[in-house]
Amino acid sequence: MKLDELLGEYAELEQRLADPAVHADQNLARTFGKRYAQLTPVVTTYRELEGVRADLQAARELAEEDAAFAAEAEELEARIAPLEERLRHLLIPRDPNDDKDIIMEIKAGEGGEESALFAGDLLRMYLRYAEREGWKTEIIDAQHSDLGGYKDVTVAVKAKGGDGVWSHLKYEGGVHRVQRVPVTESQGRIHTSAAGVLVYPEAEEVDVQIDPNDLRVDVFRSSGPGGQSVNTTDSAVRITHVPTGVVVSCQNEKSQLQNKESALRILRARLLAMAQEQAEAAASAERKSQVRTVDRSERVRTYNFPENRISDHRVGFKAYNLDQVLDGELTAVIQALTDAETAEKLAAHA
Repeated sequence: MKLDELLGEYAELEQRLADPAVHADQNLARTFGKRYAQLTPVVTTYRELEGVRADLQAARELAEEDAAFAAEAEELEARIAPLEERLRHLLIPRDPNDDKDIIMEIKAGEGGEESALFAGDLLRMYLRYAEREGWKTEIIDAQHSDLGGYKDVTVAVKAKGGDGVWSHLKYEGGVHRVQRVPVTESQGRIHTSAAGVLVYPEAEEVDVQIDPNDLRVDVFRSSGPGGQSVNTTDSAVRITHVPTGVVVSCQNEKSQLQNKESALRILRARLLAMAQEQAEAAASAERKSQVRTVDRSERVRTYNFPENRISDHRVGFKAYNLDQVLDGELTAVIQALTDAETAEKLAAHA
């Protein structure tokens, strides 16, 4: 959208938000308020830039009669380029999901028990990062391994205002590889194993309409490590979305109803992600950013314990503070991916 269109939209939103009738509908007021907040930095920067340009013109005219104004003109001129650059960044098209919370699935892959233990390390990393950001986390479903790792774990992460979780963690999807001496290794040899991470923007019911007639719901008994039954009732739930074949299972909660609600949350998120991926592919595969085109089967990051090194293969990021990263210090890694996406979008809209 062009700048003049955004300015017009902002002015219209300002008028509508001043109308008491709008606030009678909380959902409408929330939608308008969110969009207004998104546009405010653009409008504020534009107005500041226009103000500096006007002051510069006036200072230059005054400098022709009084040389004392020449220094002021130089100072004002120096402010223009940074403001223009900031406005250029703010005008980059936003990811429509950036304000959303997420559902993340971490799955053990190659490497058996070691992979399951690594999946547990990844879960702890994301939980600690969320804690640092002040986000709320909720384990929706988990299948433990015998040694205390996870065969499969699903976690919901919610922000408390500000940017959504998706804007930070949308780059985490893919295969994460670990290189270390496993606890199961008696000879001290370094092994390589992997775990898969899937990230979906959490879908509201209004985002995805699911026809109950399209669902097949099966119930079964929850199981723990080693496959043993952990309760005596059929409380675990498996939901199959017949039109797409997507299957979701949940067994974390004690009641069948709670597990069904959790499974529906995951199903909505998966269906929303599928619909958006199909729309993007239909529009043009070439227009996707380099850090969003990573296939989910592709290795995205390596965690090398002997060298205390973390490497993100998509943008060439490398650091030797793996211990800190696994303790939730993900900021630099995520910033490198964000910067790469921003640079690509700037180049595309140059």
